[in-house]
Amino acid sequence: MPPAPKPSSPCTKVCVLDAATGLCCGCGRTRDEIAAWGALSEDRRRAVMAGLGARMRAAGLTPLEAPLPS
Repeated sequence: MPPAPKPSSPCTKVCVLDAATGLCCGCGRTRDEIAAWGALSEDRRRAVMAGLGARMRAAGLTPLEAPLPS
């Protein structure tokens, strides 16, 4: 049996939370989102990921265009 596909993730391996916004400077997720990521459904992950760029721009952070490869 082939291994299960790796869950979608916006992680850019820049895991630093911005003190003012509470968002990760690399991906834009909150601490709670990062902690719960593995338990979220793929649909929920994709929904969160769809809004990360706008969330980061609104917070004055510069989003990366795509996650870095693992």
